[in-house]
Amino acid sequence: MNKKYFFFDIDGTLTDRKSKKIVPSALKTLHLLQEKGHFVALATGRAHYKAIHFMQDIGLTNMVCNGGHGIVIDNQLIENAPLNFQYCLDIIHQCQQLGYGVLVAPDDNQEVYGKDMLFLKQAGFRKEPTTYFFDLDYQFEKFENIYKLYVSIPSSEEYLLTTKEKVGHLRFEKDYLMFQPDQKKAGIIKMMDYLQADIHDVVVFGDDYNDIDMFSGDYYTIAMGNACDDLKKIASEVTEANIEDGIYHACLRHGWI
Repeated sequence: MNKKYFFFDIDGTLTDRKSKKIVPSALKTLHLLQEKGHFVALATGRAHYKAIHFMQDIGLTNMVCNGGHGIVIDNQLIENAPLNFQYCLDIIHQCQQLGYGVLVAPDDNQEVYGKDMLFLKQAGFRKEPTTYFFDLDYQFEKFENIYKLYVSIPSSEEYLLTTKEKVGHLRFEKDYLMFQPDQKKAGIIKMMDYLQADIHDVVVFGDDYNDIDMFSGDYYTIAMGNACDDLKKIASEVTEANIEDGIYHACLRHGWI
């Protein structure tokens, strides 16, 4: 058997975006791949503290998380790097000059810190579970790390934030921009180095814009039928939609299961 190293995005790839639950045929496929002796891992932008429970619940022990900055092998956290600290400070300072609210996540958890409540006034509460701390005396320059930033800048004014290109960023909500690592490919390469395995044996599955970086590697890429058009254009293959058992059918066609 030619052992493959599979990396799966979570939202919209393994899970149904409506139900938020893993597609049954996808879960079955993960277990079949493991039974065949393949390496199976997640590749997600989710923070380690959020992704670890999902990983364990579906019976996996490996993942690239935190947008490529986190590596877990055999349930052991190998590394989990924060964002570039100075670049984050540059973004924070410009946001303060422009009058946009900022929330800072200095640790790998759901806690965020702000100097004032401007973010909440401009964008409201985040939909995800979040614990908020506010204090005018917070000095972000003295924080040890920054893992994520949230800026209450609407999409129509995003062009004003010229420092945003320094750090990976995504917009899932119209009222605020989220800064987090966007280097899944680098995380996959790093994991393969740890495993001392051939990068050409990697297979990745994804569906959205934040998977574009992951799809630029020197390995096989499979876009879900429900994927964005930009991802489909660069994929090695487009399979059926995830809720139409796309992962199962792709793996069956290739003889991986």
